[in-house]
Amino acid sequence: MVECALKLEIKEKHMALTTEEKSKVIEQYQSGASDTGSPEIQIALLSKRIEFLSEHFNIHKKDHHSRHGLLKMVNTRRKLLDYLKKKNIDRYQSLISSLGLRR
Repeated sequence: MVECALKLEIKEKHMALTTEEKSKVIEQYQSGASDTGSPEIQIALLSKRIEFLSEHFNIHKKDHHSRHGLLKMVNTRRKLLDYLKKKNIDRYQSLISSLGLRR
């Protein structure tokens, strides 16, 4: 029983986002009560996952399969940011300032 709890605890540390963290991000960036898929939320969730993987690579330098997934996530975030910039520049600027992105 103790081993099972220990394995679960270790697994939770290695998860990119827990359900609670994901809910907090969604609440922070949603524009309405039922908004769960706006570009702002998608970009914020991708940014959290990218941040997690960046820390992962400090420990696991030779994990090239996960690095490939990281590059895909960065590309997806870039496309979503370009879309948001094209549609509404004010929302774009407020999002990159709140997330601390360089652009």
